[in-house]
Amino acid sequence: MFSLRDKKLAEEIISKIKKLDVKLKFMHVCGTHQDTLVKHGLDALLKECGIEIGQGPGCPVCVTTPKEIEEMLLLARKGKIVATFGDMVNVPGETQSLQSMKTEGHDVRTVYGIEDAVNLAEKHKDKDIVFMAVGFETTAPTTASVLLKNPPSNFSILCCHRTIPSALKAILDMGEIKIDGLIEPGHVSTIIGTEPYEFISKDYRVPQVVAGFEPIDLLMAVWMLVQQIEHGKAYVQNEYARAVNKEGNVKAQKVIDEVFEPGDKKWRGFPVISQSSLELRSKFEMYDARRKYESDLKEISNKEFKEPEGCRCGELLRGLLLPQECPLFGTQCKPESPVGPCMVSIEGSCSIEYRYTKKR
Repeated sequence: MFSLRDKKLAEEIISKIKKLDVKLKFMHVCGTHQDTLVKHGLDALLKECGIEIGQGPGCPVCVTTPKEIEEMLLLARKGKIVATFGDMVNVPGETQSLQSMKTEGHDVRTVYGIEDAVNLAEKHKDKDIVFMAVGFETTAPTTASVLLKNPPSNFSILCCHRTIPSALKAILDMGEIKIDGLIEPGHVSTIIGTEPYEFISKDYRVPQVVAGFEPIDLLMAVWMLVQQIEHGKAYVQNEYARAVNKEGNVKAQKVIDEVFEPGDKKWRGFPVISQSSLELRSKFEMYDARRKYESDLKEISNKEFKEPEGCRCGELLRGLLLPQECPLFGTQCKPESPVGPCMVSIEGSCSIEYRYTKKR
């Protein structure tokens, strides 16, 4: 778990926090952070120090809405070759998943990235290929760079890209829970930098730390947040300076801006969040599956799709409860028979909790 040096530092951090006798609730927005917390038992260790860390909407598969899943299911029924990541294939829709459609004979492909989907379009020029583009600012540059290379005309994307800072603002505006500090995602921050988070500390007086993914990274991030709170401060600190800077990856940002524009979008468990999505600009509309296949999707364009019955994934994504507090967790809802996406995705809090608590 720790090197000897890190072990000594970890013990020192834990000792110092315990002496302060705090009672704080932090939130992170990254599935990898959740994996590190639970895998290494940091969640339990920090609870002994009076600190609870919950996962917010940091799982891109989980925040993808039921309607977006139904759009892909419908396109598959209409004879398109649909392609997406492995986790997304297994997320249940209203009556079935893309995986179950595949077993019925529909052409559903699991790919490692958008380039694989483009290769499918080049190999099957007589077929329409639709790639489900899911992810935050981390994966958006890859989608953008592919579209800038003029992929085949039979290729399009169902764009489901979203942005993290806008979701954090939505959580704070909703005011459902008290958040004493935020641990910001390292991967996203390598692209956007630390500057986009500054308004949160300024407007909401919430301390923030961008953190890496090793156990010691998270413990350091917690200590930095505690120190801010103890000194009455609220600003953005960068624990992950080895990979993140204030400006971020300017080249990647320019690629994103060239292909996408901000839009308002619903997230699973949330109402419509203003300026929270990345929508294709009009000059790339030939690759927009929603425009290209508008007539195919018309039958569900005005239909509302609810969460699976009994699933509380939406509340998990807003930090309102823990996986064990969902009555379906580990009973009706397991990795081999998931009810909601939080049990499907390797970044989902239910999947992570189930995976590691069974080993404790």
